[in-house]
Amino acid sequence: MNEATADLAPLIVTALFGAQDFARLDGLRRRHFPPERNLVPAHCTLFHHLPPGLGPELKQRLSAATRGIRAPAARIAGVIDLGGGVALRIDSPGLEDVRDTLADAFAPLLLPQDRAGWRPHVTIQNKVDRPAARRLLTEMRADFVPMPLQIAGLASWWYRGGPWDAHSRHMFA
Repeated sequence: MNEATADLAPLIVTALFGAQDFARLDGLRRRHFPPERNLVPAHCTLFHHLPPGLGPELKQRLSAATRGIRAPAARIAGVIDLGGGVALRIDSPGLEDVRDTLADAFAPLLLPQDRAGWRPHVTIQNKVDRPAARRLLTEMRADFVPMPLQIAGLASWWYRGGPWDAHSRHMFA
């Protein structure tokens, strides 16, 4: 897909994980997410909905945020109760700085969800009944140990209601 054919699709921005961390997190997601709803791989969303017209500027800003720059330190810091699911909380002041800079640049264009306080996380399970979510939450909290997380880059995606279509990828040095 190119920008001309995606002119109505909003853009999503995510952090990319290192290969080992991605495999582990995506494995958890595949194991616990309802398969009919698991349309995208494990990810950490920085922005849920940016206007499609930002495509070229977004590529430039993501490239500037990553090119020649060391990846921000990050860790999986806790387990989050989503009510109908479970997520892993990400702690990364450096990634928060990147997100804040982008949020400032796009402030007038952000929807309420992206204007609200950002809680970086990876959703492992969602859209399940409360008892199933409670079981996984209890299991994951019992075994939880904080661990490092590699943030490898940033990506943007076209959202068209199903699996996301790649827009751009930008890797840290």
